[in-house]
Amino acid sequence: MFIRRVSELVMATLAATTISVAGAQAEKLRILTWGGYAPDEVISLFEKEYPDIEVEVTLSNNEEMIAKLRATGGSGFDLVQPGFNRVAAAQAEYNIYKPIDLSKVNVDALDPMLLDKVKADAALKGEVYSVPFDWGTSGLMVDKTKAAEVRDWLDLCDPKFKGRTSMRLKRTILVGTAFALGKDPFAAYSDLDAYRKILDEVADKLIACKPNLKAYWQGGDDLSALMLSGEVVAAETWDSTAFKLVTHNPNIVYVPPKSGALGWIDTFSLPRKGKADEAAYKWINFVYRPDIVKKLSASTGSIIAVKDGIDLLPDNVRASVKGSFAKQDLANIRFAAPIQPGVEDLEGKALERIKAAN
Repeated sequence: MFIRRVSELVMATLAATTISVAGAQAEKLRILTWGGYAPDEVISLFEKEYPDIEVEVTLSNNEEMIAKLRATGGSGFDLVQPGFNRVAAAQAEYNIYKPIDLSKVNVDALDPMLLDKVKADAALKGEVYSVPFDWGTSGLMVDKTKAAEVRDWLDLCDPKFKGRTSMRLKRTILVGTAFALGKDPFAAYSDLDAYRKILDEVADKLIACKPNLKAYWQGGDDLSALMLSGEVVAAETWDSTAFKLVTHNPNIVYVPPKSGALGWIDTFSLPRKGKADEAAYKWINFVYRPDIVKKLSASTGSIIAVKDGIDLLPDNVRASVKGSFAKQDLANIRFAAPIQPGVEDLEGKALERIKAAN
């Protein structure tokens, strides 16, 4: 009896030790990201494949990501997804990221142009701090039965559409208007006096445009409501918002502006004090797989930055993308330039001036 009790105690101790060891091996992958970038379905599939990793998601945006990491010196998260043009300056000023080990990333899965763009612009002192996740553009959304003439940013200010256009009062409309005026705002980022002069001209133009606007939209949902109701016939838009509306109204189309659609790329970056780098690399490579790309494209509405990413979009969105972008439109995309110190302050003042104007 005594021997059996000792045996039972030994087995129980071994079982407890095994559980403790297993628990110690489990790690949490803390992701700071945008809405739709880590949907529940993808998290479940990842955790099923890697049962020793638990994914925890916090939603954010570019400004908040930098602020959170700056406040903690790069701790609190293991993987973040900033815009590619926000990485190098934030790293130079705040030292919040660690370099990406490209040998641990399945770079062969990625679109070479997007990878090269991110490697060039999200680099500092020879180190690369990001790899691309997805991309898209900002341009124009048009009801082709009511505003087929709208082909460039400033067409939103055509008096014939008075009270029936919309835009978002953010950097995109400043930059888009500058390009439509024949300026190159990205080239002026390094010369604040030159950029201030461009913004003064842009602000004058957008203040004069205010009578044309039904409203300034804040997010994709209110823009969608304005377009579907017919209150607005043309607007500045994210391409993904326009592509989603085609199922509700096939007359609503995305139009890349003649002066260039504005391109963005969101990335993967590693916070400087992250604790789960290996889990982060597993997540990155997992979401580059074609079967997962399809799920992410359906969730985000954007194009994942893999080779032939357009072909992995949902059927209706893929058709809209291919119908909207001719080869010259793709070649004419103006991908965002790295944000330089002082640029955001100037833009903020221009936006406040426009907002306050009668």
